[in-house]
Amino acid sequence: MFTRRIAALLFILGLAAGLAAPVLAQDQVKSATVRAEVGKPLQAAVALLKGRKAKAALAKIAEADAVKNKTPFEAYMVARLRAQAEAAAGDAAAAARDFEATAASPAAPAAERTQFLAVAAGQYYSARQYAKAVELATRYFAAGGKDPAVRTIYVQALYLGNDFAQAAREILADVEGEQQAGKTPSEMELQMLANCYLKTNDKAGYAHTMEKLVAFHPKRDYWLSVVYSVTTRPGFSDRLTLDADRLKLATGTMRGAEDYMEAAQLALQAGFPMEAKKFVDAGYAAGLLGTGPDAARHQRLRALVQKNLAEDQRTLGQGDARVAADKDGTPLLNTGLNYVLHGRADKGLAMMAQGMRKGGFRHPDDARLRLGYAYQLAGQKQKAVQVFKTVRGADGAAALARLWVIRLGQGT
Repeated sequence: MFTRRIAALLFILGLAAGLAAPVLAQDQVKSATVRAEVGKPLQAAVALLKGRKAKAALAKIAEADAVKNKTPFEAYMVARLRAQAEAAAGDAAAAARDFEATAASPAAPAAERTQFLAVAAGQYYSARQYAKAVELATRYFAAGGKDPAVRTIYVQALYLGNDFAQAAREILADVEGEQQAGKTPSEMELQMLANCYLKTNDKAGYAHTMEKLVAFHPKRDYWLSVVYSVTTRPGFSDRLTLDADRLKLATGTMRGAEDYMEAAQLALQAGFPMEAKKFVDAGYAAGLLGTGPDAARHQRLRALVQKNLAEDQRTLGQGDARVAADKDGTPLLNTGLNYVLHGRADKGLAMMAQGMRKGGFRHPDDARLRLGYAYQLAGQKQKAVQVFKTVRGADGAAALARLWVIRLGQGT
């Protein structure tokens, strides 16, 4: 009767949420019929839908629904078309319920039920009924569905439904799967994952995700966040402050005049006036030093740095024999780094290597961190990365080393 024509028109119109209505299986088409009193108003409704007259179509569908003693197949066709009309009319909640009912209908072809579950999940999502969207998406996957669009609906419904713990697990699984496949996780995906960890107070997860953000989508704001996260993390050692300042300078995340001033002062205290000059010069180049009410203080620091640098250049090398004879490798390491800062990388790196072999460091990971820093100053990125990857510990050294690896991997 009207079965074939209605099914074909439904296919042409397509279902809501970008998923095409499935074509009825051939055996269903042959065996199922729709009586004229049901089929005529449904046929009229399909024509109205094609003309984008959803409300008028719903009135015609109501006529078909009012017919007494409908067969299961007739009820299925009514619900199927009504769901589409409701979606076209913008009533996502009603459409979701009817698509869900259509999927459960015994008259629905088995091969099509997963598609109706997918559309129902999308309509529940549009209606902001996130728990139901999660439920329908879960049923869709249990039935063998694999559409990535439904996966997106599922994950975002978890997130918007405030199930941040489960959302984090699902997003992390997606991110890891993309990385294993050689794909780049999207920025939005990683932002959602980071926010899930913030909502669940998972500081380790947040820090790990921020590292992924700066690795795959490097932006100054992300670098600011990740460096700040490392330096404010419980257990971060103050002795690594200068090491953190070195990374800040390399990533452009010094935030104000005081950052440059404090970094320069720490470099002076560590015996590296050439490095102190780098911080001061960068502060002046950024327009943050030499201006404002503290301009005179900035100038005094600059003069002090120049004085110390002149003395350092005059005496460079005079203590080499003494540091070589020291009982541990710390003096050799520091003297070697100073040579590298002065542009004498070959001599400096050789001294640092000698110091590493001698050992005796109170904090061996600090030594490895500074050796990696020296290699990157010398332009030997591969060696720098190799050394940075050997840094361990939970006091901040390993976290800084990981960020150096990310930075060097970006080729800047």
